Amino acid sequence: MAKKKRPGHQSGPGRPGRDQEPHWQPISALPMLASHIDGMLQADQEQYETLLEAKAKPWVLDDATVNRVRTVFTTAKNDLPLFDEQLRRWRSGPLTTAQQQELDRLAAQMEQVHTVVTAILTLAEELAQGTIEKQLAKSDPELGLEVLLNPDLLRRRPRS
Repeated sequence: MAKKKRPGHQSGPGRPGRDQEPHWQPISALPMLASHIDGMLQADQEQYETLLEAKAKPWVLDDATVNRVRTVFTTAKNDLPLFDEQLRRWRSGPLTTAQQQELDRLAAQMEQVHTVVTAILTLAEELAQGTIEKQLAKSDPELGLEVLLNPDLLRRRPRS
């Protein structure tokens, strides 16, 4: 699953829990949130690359792992608008040139986070179709037919 814990997707900026109103942060929290967003993007990109390695051989994953990815990244996707809203709120106030530049950079980072999270969820749906449990549930004739139709399944790939 994940190489490291995803920073902050359990709650958004200043958001202690799902049922509470968000606690919007003052502009003085910009460096902290910038570090948080940069960390999310890096972790998400690493997670996508890790999952991409399984695309050619999804049976190395089990249902529980794929379901955990779905759960974590669905939660993440639902929390991302909180980060977008925090950036929007800061933009509406008085800013220094440096703060404006950092907000522009973070807006671009957030676009990438949205894209990567969506890609992870899409890939997880694809991987869910070929987990080890799905393979074990197939009959011998089904598995044999798959190999006959795709002989590359039996070829060993060189390790990178």
